[in-house]
Amino acid sequence: MATDKVSLKLLVNKSNQTVLFAEAGKDFVDFLFHILALPVGTVIQLLTTTGMVGSLGNLYGSVEKLNDVYIKSSKKDILLKPKAPSCVSEIPLILPETSSDSTPKTYYRCTGRSYSNCSSYVAEDPSAKCPQCNSSMNQTCTLVKSLADNPTAAAASAAESNSKGGFVQGVVTYMVMDDLEVKPMSTISSITLLNEFNVKEIGLLEEKVVSLGMDEGIKLLRTSFHSKKVLTDVFLGEK
Repeated sequence: MATDKVSLKLLVNKSNQTVLFAEAGKDFVDFLFHILALPVGTVIQLLTTTGMVGSLGNLYGSVEKLNDVYIKSSKKDILLKPKAPSCVSEIPLILPETSSDSTPKTYYRCTGRSYSNCSSYVAEDPSAKCPQCNSSMNQTCTLVKSLADNPTAAAASAAESNSKGGFVQGVVTYMVMDDLEVKPMSTISSITLLNEFNVKEIGLLEEKVVSLGMDEGIKLLRTSFHSKKVLTDVFLGEK
């Protein structure tokens, strides 16, 4: 599966091979913030094959093993394949695709139409009964989106999404610390950090450009659960 690649610049202290901070654009920061929006079940699903930390993987596996006698398939999907936020389509495709609430839903209307108010009710479950006439609500209906019949407006909306989608604004460069703290980049803050890290010789600093793809994305997600030096572990750790 083709995935996006996100690049960022690391400022590395060669004396101890650690990342002081990374200079990153909107795409990488959007990816980091997107992690916070992922449902727990999605995180476990992503990490199960690469070494889930702790016991949540066992809990996830327990639900997988239960058959329909104990839990309905539709209920299992809620736990095992939770829906990611709709803005996931605006985030660089680094982590493997999971369920998203952008998947179209099927809605149902009343078949009785005995009363004029019957058309006011819509159900997600075809076994539901109309609260007005008590008829089955099993007639499929289509949800019409506001931009569906307006190509010009849809194109304008897509353009706006490309320029302003995701979480953060793209007008500045961001500084991402080794422990994933994010702040706007500035010359003053960079100099201040060098003092905080007690950097005496500028010659010991090295700029390193790296790419974040699917493998690094999953590794970053896993590492962020147990490390305070995530960037160092992911990009400078043992291969």
